[in-house]
Amino acid sequence: MKARSLRRDLALGLGAGLTVLWIVAMLGAALIVREELDEVYDSLMEETADRLLPFVAGPEMPALPPRAEALLTWALHDADGVRYSDDADPADFPVDPPEGFSTAGDQRHFVRRLGDIVLDIASPLQERREALRGVMTALILPALALLPLCLLGIVGFTNRRLRPVAALSAEVAGRSPGDLRALTTPALPAELTPVRDEMNRLMADLAATLEAEKAFSANAAHELRTPIAASLAHVQLLRDASDGPLRERAEKTEAELNRVARLAEKLLQLARADHAKTVASPVDVAPILRLVAGDFRLTADVPDVPAPLHIDPDAFAILARNLIENAVTHGTGATIRLQADGTLHVANDGTMVPAETLTLLTRRFERAGARTAGSGLGLAIVSAIAENAGLKLHLRSPREGSDQGFEVIVLAKEVPSSSSAIKSGHTDRAKT
Repeated sequence: MKARSLRRDLALGLGAGLTVLWIVAMLGAALIVREELDEVYDSLMEETADRLLPFVAGPEMPALPPRAEALLTWALHDADGVRYSDDADPADFPVDPPEGFSTAGDQRHFVRRLGDIVLDIASPLQERREALRGVMTALILPALALLPLCLLGIVGFTNRRLRPVAALSAEVAGRSPGDLRALTTPALPAELTPVRDEMNRLMADLAATLEAEKAFSANAAHELRTPIAASLAHVQLLRDASDGPLRERAEKTEAELNRVARLAEKLLQLARADHAKTVASPVDVAPILRLVAGDFRLTADVPDVPAPLHIDPDAFAILARNLIENAVTHGTGATIRLQADGTLHVANDGTMVPAETLTLLTRRFERAGARTAGSGLGLAIVSAIAENAGLKLHLRSPREGSDQGFEVIVLAKEVPSSSSAIKSGHTDRAKT
């Protein structure tokens, strides 16, 4: 399920709320204006009746001048019958109108009685509606023009106020898995500061826990070296002084102690790998690779020019040693090639590695069904060094230019997708 956007929800919510309030305000204004117009027109009708009644009650009715627009018309009921104003329509006037204000058809009436004389003032409701439309148009059109500007202002204000959230998210997303430094996003609002502080506290606890774990692994492996070496020496003496079943058991014990010694060495390397970092000055890793390959009686294909990498020399030596040892232990025809840009290729021959197995090989103590000797830490050490030193690690099977084998590529930048593809197959090979 896709996560909801806080920025979008705030902008839509505030915009919709502003629009609804604006509509309610316009409806309220229309009702108020309509009421005020009715009061004005009714007052005008009443005032007109009060002024005309003394004239019509006299002996003679004066002639009123014609008007361009008939806002008010009248009908006079007296002993002589019914008389209408020049611009009045007799159909608009009832025969026996009630006194006071009333509405008949599309006319508003006000009737005033004085003895036998009845004066009926009529005002068309159409005039009131036109006046209401004119007033509301004058109110709504400017508001409609300003409403989009208000909505844009809400969007802009929301985006600006949520920039600290985006900055905090970007800082968290930009961290590598092993980077547990405190977050330092500036200018966070009061609501986000506790979130950042709690994240920093959590990362500090994680860092302390990881440091304790690394220190324990390194110290334990280091402290085990001496008793393991002493035990191995006693077992070798016992082996040389024995024969028969006792000698056979001594040889098995010696093999197990050798395995424990290798495991202790790998744990020390793993602790060192977890602390590997990039270095400011590039290091020519070609001589280091030649030296490590020579320990396995292999020749590394290195360029004649320096191959610089921003990595600690000891860390690179550990990385190269584990890759070469893995290739020698779990296959045949191991090849080592270093490019001028620092890209390292270590490959061997053998059956293909399934794609689902490749994703497991960099886990610690993951042997992926291997039947050969190994601690399950070789590629885990390589992966830790590569990650902490800013290098990229790619596992590929089959090896380049072949339909079999296994290849590890370590480089300082991403390789093209065509060269980093992982093909599936099958092997019982695992990590050293």
